[in-house]
Amino acid sequence: MALVRYEPWNFVSQLQGELNRALRDWTSGETSSATADWVPAVDVEEYDDRFDLFVDLPGVAASEVEITLEGGVLSLSGERKVEHGTGQMTRHRRERGYGKFYRRFILPDTVNAEGVKATERHGVLAITIPKKAAAQPRRIEIAA
Repeated sequence: MALVRYEPWNFVSQLQGELNRALRDWTSGETSSATADWVPAVDVEEYDDRFDLFVDLPGVAASEVEITLEGGVLSLSGERKVEHGTGQMTRHRRERGYGKFYRRFILPDTVNAEGVKATERHGVLAITIPKKAAAQPRRIEIAA
């Protein structure tokens, strides 16, 4: 039977390494919803011919939202800035998120990336993503 020396500080060193790796990844500049200042609420609905996404973005101008679709991933990003009134202010509560936001959605292969449309109304961003037309079986005639 082999004796194994107990080193209690090995666990602490391992934990410190994990924390350093997590913090390095967090501050690396890559934006994800894990590092965003806030995450807007999104409803996703699927229909026979399309997907509809509804993103709550009150206080964010449509021109300030970036929407990209690349490699089957739909990405939304932007920023909601804090608005301050004039005069002395005492904040009693802050429930709305401010700062940068970022959301990503992995889309199925059935979407038609060329037909994506986005509109904004009353602080709700609506994104419509059509599906590709399904291949219909057809009868093939044999030429004589």
